Amino acid sequence: MGCFSISTVLFCIVLYALFLHAHSTTHWQDIEVLKQLKNSVDPNSVSPGSCLNSWDFSVDPCDNLGGEKFTCGLRCDLVVSSVSRVTELALDQWNYSGSLTSVSWNLPYLQNLDITNNAFSGLVPESLSNLTRVQRVGLSGNSLSGSIPSSLGSLSNLEELYLDNNFLEGEIPQSFNGLKNLKRLEFQGNQITGEFPELDQLINLNFIDASDNAISGELPASYPASLIELAMRNNSIEGNIPASLIGLNFVQVIDLSHNKLSGSVPASVFTHPSLEQLTLSYNQFGSVQEPGISFQNSQLIAADLSNNEIRGLLPGFLGLMPRLSSLSLENNKLSGMIPTQYALKMVFPGEGVSQFERLLLGGNYLFGPIPSPLLDLKAGSFTVRLGDNCLYRCPLRLFLCEGGEQKSLSECQAFGPIIP
Repeated sequence: MGCFSISTVLFCIVLYALFLHAHSTTHWQDIEVLKQLKNSVDPNSVSPGSCLNSWDFSVDPCDNLGGEKFTCGLRCDLVVSSVSRVTELALDQWNYSGSLTSVSWNLPYLQNLDITNNAFSGLVPESLSNLTRVQRVGLSGNSLSGSIPSSLGSLSNLEELYLDNNFLEGEIPQSFNGLKNLKRLEFQGNQITGEFPELDQLINLNFIDASDNAISGELPASYPASLIELAMRNNSIEGNIPASLIGLNFVQVIDLSHNKLSGSVPASVFTHPSLEQLTLSYNQFGSVQEPGISFQNSQLIAADLSNNEIRGLLPGFLGLMPRLSSLSLENNKLSGMIPTQYALKMVFPGEGVSQFERLLLGGNYLFGPIPSPLLDLKAGSFTVRLGDNCLYRCPLRLFLCEGGEQKSLSECQAFGPIIP
């Protein structure tokens, strides 16, 4: 049928448009965002064989996934009628460079954004707040800088946020308390400053890693009740461990090493019903509180209290804890003799009690003889370090005494009385 009159021409145009719509399955708005993203990437960083190199907009993206064009990087789902929306944008790790701020991020059906381990630089776009259905955002391992946008706090469906290993600075936005569905938060390896905010309103948050930043001040007074793991090592955090942290019912891992924490290691960490791993090394703790007999229900498997300022005798109860198999008290100022229960836990732990597989006591002022059960241990069977103490007959050739020669008599006597 020919198109000769005006009305016929208009009719043909409408038919042609409908024909295009029937075969163009990707929503036009999503196509525009994908074009913006590809155009924002430095062409010199788009290598042959990479996902972005295959993106060819002469064809429809969602209608050609997995083919020669749009080989990878996308997932689409049919939303209504024949229209598909982009629901996942996951670039391969090909060291793409460029800026993300020129992208509008108007992808209302996107559930997963993952551009980890590339070389994107510049700011984290405020417009990421347009991803109203997004559940996972992964920006790890790039060169992003500037502050974390407070607008990210509006992503109410977000469950996982990865901002780690960039060059982000400034404080953590208080708006993050709006991330009601957040389960995992990682921003380790940045230049974040200020105090860590109280995120107790995030009732689903299980995992926080804020390590390797410049966070200062004291630890928050309150935490999400759902927290399972907290890592804030290598910051500048001061003060004591708050009772609210140890009062969390489900926490299993606490790593606060390489900070400026002080005071006493609270007894409650040794009686906690779920805590399995405690790392408080490289702080300024001066003592360890005794928990009484309630430690018998402790779930603690590994405790690292090394490189502090802990004084006094070796805490005897640590040799009686039922599940504790790794203990480090190296490089403190502990004195006295090695308790017999330490040796027995390593050699004859008793029924239902885990034996010490790793016992590090070097770099203290321990004196007296090595408990005889330890002398029966064979090299390679356990990890034991008793070097750099004031022990009687602990030569370096004995594997137990590796890690440094015993201190001189004058140094040991200057610290305190020595019992031969």
